[in-house]
Amino acid sequence: MKTQVQRNHPSQLEDHIGFWMRLISNSVSYGFAQKLEASGVTVAEWVVLREMYENHNETSPSTVAELTGLTRGAISKLIARLLEKQFVTRKEFSGDRRYQQIKLTAKAVVLIPKLAQLADENDQEYFSGLSKKERHKLLELLKKLAEQHQIKKRPIE
Repeated sequence: MKTQVQRNHPSQLEDHIGFWMRLISNSVSYGFAQKLEASGVTVAEWVVLREMYENHNETSPSTVAELTGLTRGAISKLIARLLEKQFVTRKEFSGDRRYQQIKLTAKAVVLIPKLAQLADENDQEYFSGLSKKERHKLLELLKKLAEQHQIKKRPIE
């Protein structure tokens, strides 16, 4: 007599909060990336530009790496792209490339508030179905989870 193997019913994808967060996050991120693309800026470049703007437009690559949670290698590549696009300038000290200051150009300083407006519009587009109170609570909960799990790296993808 054969014993019948009972199959466990694993949870469905849609049963997980992470599934819904990823679904929404991917859509929000893709929408924002599309909006930025028209300005010739990637999400990663936007994060670096915004952090520099917040820090008085001039800083070092290592400070940007600390602020964003990205590696110095990743920051170096992003800065190279921003130099190419004339959004930053770089000043090396005493001919030693390890000691650098990067500074936003006037072109970047004018562009950043416009890009921030795109971010605001993207949020409005995706979260306008929530009341102000619901948006506040969602933001509060997400910040709580980020703090609990010590998630500090800026999302760039």
